[in-house]
Amino acid sequence: MDAIHHQDLIGEDAVRKIHDFVESTPGCFFCTSDASGGPGDSRPMTALQVDELGNVWFISASDSQKNIELAADPSATLYFQGSSHADFMHLEGIATVTRDPLKLKELWSFTMKTWFNEGEEDPRITLIKFAPTYGYYWDTKHGKAVASVKMLIGAVIGKTMDDSIEGRLDL
Repeated sequence: MDAIHHQDLIGEDAVRKIHDFVESTPGCFFCTSDASGGPGDSRPMTALQVDELGNVWFISASDSQKNIELAADPSATLYFQGSSHADFMHLEGIATVTRDPLKLKELWSFTMKTWFNEGEEDPRITLIKFAPTYGYYWDTKHGKAVASVKMLIGAVIGKTMDDSIEGRLDL
């Protein structure tokens, strides 16, 4: 891969990329393994926060299949997609299920009552701290608008006008 389209991000740069990506595209597929180490389930989840260490935080029900699978094998994978032509991120890591009233207060929003009818005091509420151990991103260098114009021009003139950049995320 040529250097023009490849840039690995390390440490704070990787954390910043994860933070900025999740802030603009919080929806992801959260994938677990089953008790025997095989593929578990994938489900849509909303990432609520990326902390200063790059951990991605979620809220989950204690009796969910996801929590059951994480108790057997804490490894998990997250897949984010911002749009059909740009903004992709894949993270692998370890997910820890916890109960932390202070962190819950920080992450809680009124709409969560949809799933937790008793509000912040619902005994089924757990937090998931996903600590990335590996990641990869694919993005555009100049933003979606420029990438879209380049795709259109490239299609008209029959020439690839690649605006992509991709690389590893090492924390």
